[in-house]
Order: sequence, then C-alpha cells, then structure tokens
Amino acid sequence: MKPALLLLSLSVAVAASLLAATAQSSQPADDPVSSILAGKLPPGYRDWKFISLAREEGDLDDIRAVLGNDTALKAFRGNARPFPEGTIIARLAWSYSPSDVNNEAFGKKQSFVPGTPKNGVQFMIKDSTRFAATGGWGYFHFEDGKPAPESMLKSCFPCHDKIKDRDFVFTNYAH
Repeated sequence: MKPALLLLSLSVAVAASLLAATAQSSQPADDPVSSILAGKLPPGYRDWKFISLAREEGDLDDIRAVLGNDTALKAFRGNARPFPEGTIIARLAWSYSPSDVNNEAFGKKQSFVPGTPKNGVQFMIKDSTRFAATGGWGYFHFEDGKPAPESMLKSCFPCHDKIKDRDFVFTNYAH
C-alpha cells in the first residue's frame, strides 16, 4: 500500500505543479491588462495597430492617434458593437503645431503636425465584470509614465456615458 500511496501523492504534486505553471503562463508578465492595472504602461503599446486620428480643439487643443490591441482592431474593422471582452483602446496626444518647414515649402501657412506629447496616454479596457459600474469599461490615464490620480479618472465616464449607444466609444475606424 505504501508504494501506491507514494505514487498517488507524487501524481497529485506533479498535476498541481503543471496546473500552477499553466495558470502563470496564461497571463504573461507583459500582459497589457496586468500592466495597466498595476499602474504601468504596457510594453509595446505604441506598436499596436492604428484605429483612427482625431483633432481636439478648445481646452484640449491636441492631435491624437487612437491605437488598439488585436481584439480592438478586429472589432473596429467588423463594426462590432458591443466591443468584445479584452478590447483595449489607447489614445496618444501631441500638441497641434504648425510646420514652419512645410509651410515654407508650400508658400503659405497650411501645414500642421504633431508637436510635443500632450495630455498623457489614455487607455480603455473592456471587462464587463470588473468595470460593470462604468458600462464595462475601465478608464486609465498616464502622465510621464505614471498613473493619474483616481480623482482625475472620475471625469471619464460621465462623458462616455453620453454615447452608451456606441458602447461608450467615441472613435470610429478610419478606413
């Protein structure tokens, strides 16, 4: 009986080790959601796919690129609403600056380009369970690589709530 008990104990230990290794590998350390939730910019987010471009006037006065992970890109291209779980949308912004070099070449003031980074980096993460109170979306903002205070994020949902029929997303896919 002792050898059978020993074999059973060893089998249980091996199975538990395999299960733990699988659970750890299912969410790698550089997983974008884990990084954002931990208050870190996700590695490689600037290499995500282009979704759209926007120009904001008024107080924001910036030009912005909207990027998305593979889940976001597929949803935007397929015009899928609501967005699927795991969608991550990133917004990068720069000052909207005249290009003296381009304007000189054109002979008139007509060219504007992204200038210095402005208004931080923002992310929206679709997780209907975790962010049920805000339409299934979590809102995150980073300034100089550091997470913005929670108080600043309270202003996100009230604006997005106005477009709940679009699954709380302002951006349209730039075909």
